[in-house]
Amino acid sequence: MADPVLSVPLFIELLDLLGTAAFAATGAFKAVEHKSDIVGIIVLASITGVAGGMLRDMIFGRIPPVAIANPLYVAITIGMAIAIFFLYKSFKQYEGIVLMFDAVGLGVFTVIGASFAYGVYGLNFLAMAFAGIVTAVGGGILRDVFVNEIPIVFVKELYASASFVGVVAFFGMLAAGVSVNLAAIPCIALVTGLRMLAMRYNWNLPRPKV
Repeated sequence: MADPVLSVPLFIELLDLLGTAAFAATGAFKAVEHKSDIVGIIVLASITGVAGGMLRDMIFGRIPPVAIANPLYVAITIGMAIAIFFLYKSFKQYEGIVLMFDAVGLGVFTVIGASFAYGVYGLNFLAMAFAGIVTAVGGGILRDVFVNEIPIVFVKELYASASFVGVVAFFGMLAAGVSVNLAAIPCIALVTGLRMLAMRYNWNLPRPKV
């Protein structure tokens, strides 16, 4: 049986690298905002960029995780951390850029995780949903915990729920016979768009009255 990670289309692998860079940027920004030094920025960027995928790989039996087997992933997170270290002031003037990176990373990693599970188990919705959401939110949760903040997934607008909607759409398109490559882009756009709209209009899930 072919390795499900190595047999995914090149297009999906490139998207995975894009998502890694996007999430690494959010980790680097967060580290700078908390006055970390260059080592702290690199560490938080790397954790944010690869932790979700590593957690998914270990749960699904991919040892070593692809982020360890392929040094390009860590190289991207380190490169992004160094870039943010030097260009933080330039990026900072564009409000919302961190949230944009986070939304893009959420969309990309949702599809990456779901496509990983699809490669292993086929059209198994539970496996695809679990892998997609873990990949999408794992790094962000650790990022926020490491800087002593409540993870954004628990308190801010639509986040994990946007990821879930993306998985549903991705599953539906694959079930209808659409290829992984063709299904990926609209589903990434859907999750990213939902996340951006939720931030713009303050869409939240119901909360208990206390």
